[in-house]
Amino acid sequence: MPSAPTSRRPKILKQPHVAPTVDLSAAIMAATPDEPRVLTVRAAPQHPEGLPSGPLRSEHRTLEMGLRTWVAEQTQLTLGYVEQLYTFGDRDRAEVHDPGAGHALSIAYLALVREARPAGLAHAAWRNWYSYLPWEDWRAGRPKALGVIEPALKAWARAGGKPLRQFRQERIELTFGFESGTWTDERVLERYELLYEAGLVPEALRDAQPPVSAQMRLAPGQPMALDHRRILATAIGRLRGKIKYRPVIFELMPASFTLLDLQRTVEALSGVRLHKQNFRRLVEIQGLVEETGEITTETGGRPARLVRFRRGVLVERPAPGVRLPRLR
Repeated sequence: MPSAPTSRRPKILKQPHVAPTVDLSAAIMAATPDEPRVLTVRAAPQHPEGLPSGPLRSEHRTLEMGLRTWVAEQTQLTLGYVEQLYTFGDRDRAEVHDPGAGHALSIAYLALVREARPAGLAHAAWRNWYSYLPWEDWRAGRPKALGVIEPALKAWARAGGKPLRQFRQERIELTFGFESGTWTDERVLERYELLYEAGLVPEALRDAQPPVSAQMRLAPGQPMALDHRRILATAIGRLRGKIKYRPVIFELMPASFTLLDLQRTVEALSGVRLHKQNFRRLVEIQGLVEETGEITTETGGRPARLVRFRRGVLVERPAPGVRLPRLR
């Protein structure tokens, strides 16, 4: 008697386990009284600019030591102040899409230095960070970049269904404040990510699979390698927040400076103009600086007194930051 047929279970194909890779990236910031700068590297002339970075290796005893090693190799800079910013864990984080690639952890750091001429194996250079995010600079009034961004974002919002349209409109208003005129300088990352989601930056078109062409006019601003413009936006937002309540601005200033230099440096970092008299009054009330007894004639006008940060302020924890009395 023939035996009953046996049912066959379909074989379940297991996807091979791909261990995540770990990449260390540094947003290294410096500033002059008129220009905030970020240190960029270019692995080859045809490659886009990016941040100093490299993979975590077995010989790196800690994450931070690995980061410092890569920065020294690529720029010949020795970092001082360093803090961890954020860990990004997107899949397929690579210049060339690999369907078999797994998660690539990108651990980003913020480093503050007094500007020095970079040199090293990579093409390293200081760049004005507003060349990458021009809509963040309000020192000369409303940025021209918003003339492109505002209609493009509003068109993107209208393209969704009714519930989605309302949600998008609320996000646009929260981050850019087109209707209320409210600008929150620390929302740098939120603004960039909204532009990315709307397909208004080249990185979004490049990262799409398969890559797509722009449907709308793209936002002005130079793109960067990988997700480095996203990391830069995160670093700027963190720094703008910290200068208000921590003495991190001290890491960027020379040993002695004028109050005007201090104000212009804070303006460059925050992207807004400050009220001169209110700013000086706040610096005096908080006891941030003391006079050196010297003057400088390099201001081009009347001789200006040189000041320095009080040592007591430098060691206080928590310590006061620099308040931002904006011009209306």
